Amino acid sequence: MAIGRRCCTIRMLTLVAFLIGNPPLPAQTNGGGETEAALVRDGAAFDGVLRDSRRVMEAWLREADAETLLLPDRVANRDGSNRENTPNIYTAHNSGADLYPYLILTAHITDPPLLKGRLLEMLRSEALYTWRADSVPGSFDFRTRQRGEASIFSGAEYAKDGMLAVTELLGRTPWFYRMADLMLDLRKHSTVRTRFGVLPGNDAETNGDVLQVLVRMATMTGDSRYRTWAREIADAYVEEVLPGSEGLPSYRWDFETHTGDPRIRLRDHGNEAVVGLTLLYALEKDENTPYAAKYEPAIRRMLDRILASVNEHGMLYNSIDAKTLAPVDQGISDNWGYIYGAVYTFYQVTGEVKYRDAVRNVLRHLPNYRNFAWERDSFDGYADSIESALYLVAREPVPEALDWIESETQVMRGKQRPDGHLEYWYGEGNYNRTLILYAMWKSLGCLPGYWTPGLQLSAQREGSGIRLRVARTGLAASWDGRIRFDFERHRRVMNLPRNYVRLNEFPEWFTVDGGTLYSLRRETGETRTVLGAELIEGVPLGDGIWHVAPVRESR
Repeated sequence: MAIGRRCCTIRMLTLVAFLIGNPPLPAQTNGGGETEAALVRDGAAFDGVLRDSRRVMEAWLREADAETLLLPDRVANRDGSNRENTPNIYTAHNSGADLYPYLILTAHITDPPLLKGRLLEMLRSEALYTWRADSVPGSFDFRTRQRGEASIFSGAEYAKDGMLAVTELLGRTPWFYRMADLMLDLRKHSTVRTRFGVLPGNDAETNGDVLQVLVRMATMTGDSRYRTWAREIADAYVEEVLPGSEGLPSYRWDFETHTGDPRIRLRDHGNEAVVGLTLLYALEKDENTPYAAKYEPAIRRMLDRILASVNEHGMLYNSIDAKTLAPVDQGISDNWGYIYGAVYTFYQVTGEVKYRDAVRNVLRHLPNYRNFAWERDSFDGYADSIESALYLVAREPVPEALDWIESETQVMRGKQRPDGHLEYWYGEGNYNRTLILYAMWKSLGCLPGYWTPGLQLSAQREGSGIRLRVARTGLAASWDGRIRFDFERHRRVMNLPRNYVRLNEFPEWFTVDGGTLYSLRRETGETRTVLGAELIEGVPLGDGIWHVAPVRESR
């Protein structure tokens, strides 16, 4: 875990420079004794991270192709040092999957007219300039103005990391319908034929991507085609790949020779099958279908073997040997929480506490990874690791993990450059994703109808309700005051029977029920009673501290 002296020096100088202009972010315990000072600090943090995310969005919109509005995967550094080595191209699995969706969500919070205008126009352009096999996309070369061949992998990544994330937060939008049609076209054009059915690929990433989307599409639409394909993919793994690879999802599997790669990737670009298989199992278990009993032993063995491969802190290696479980790559996975999310999901549906204990154990050990050089000290490694922790602390608020999120978010924010970029590649969308996750933690899911710089929101638990602080400075003085409250999106939007931990979700910190009456009491004396449905739609709240609780508790 030691980091070289030069790396430490550079990181320290970057962090010091950042802190000069940005006060330290607050520590939030999610306990019952939060002070008003903590609410003030959390509100400043909420405002600060939204400022950062908007700067990223504005920087990338300046890079968009003038004709197509599509975003390149990479752009040249401001000094032009890498200009000759920067391919001028759009791909759905890079900028489409990791950048575009988080500009959509940033605009949703900070500039709704931009969302309904230019960012929606990008979706039309994507259809016009990249669709090749029905709606399966290809790349687009900005120099030659030519589109590439249709790519199942690109479509799978675009759906799972792109359109799925948008749908998890915004529900049924044009991006949801894009995903729904794309998944059916992916099946139509897939070519990996097996005795279980046609698969989108012979690798754990593509198949796992598709599985994760299919589970959500199956519950959201009730269309049996999604569930059928999900089961075909799962059957191929449960009945062939896992038994043939020591109970683990081989990185790549040949369905003709029935042999596979002995490496198991536990990081991004390999762990997707673990997440997808566990998510499908959880749904089958909750619905008490015969597939649950069929899948359960294989899922349990898969997770047990992965947990047997972790280091002394519970951290996952990037890749391991299927037979010995020895690390093939000594690097630590910055996507550790994706698999631990699957572990926790297994606990949610089985009640077996050893899986919950495994999650709490890795969260308790996070202080060992302060200033850790995730992904060779890239901001993206920090973004994915903080994302991992936020998914899990929403269910298990381990104090050590909460403090770690605060300190590492400071480090990550310190990597943003004056021009808004971080490293001039599509992964900067992941920075915005993690900042949005962080902001929603600070506000317990409350969001303004339209954020402007200087608007601060923060909240803390208070019985069955919350204590919400609204404050405005600077440009936010003209804001209309509307605050939207969160609701059970996993049930009302995704139609899932349980709030599983799942990749590309936005955790539900405090939710209101549409048919329940709530009391809004301002500390200065103003009191109102409104329906939860009104809170979800958004209600105007003036500056100050508000106590929000179901009416039954306030009587």
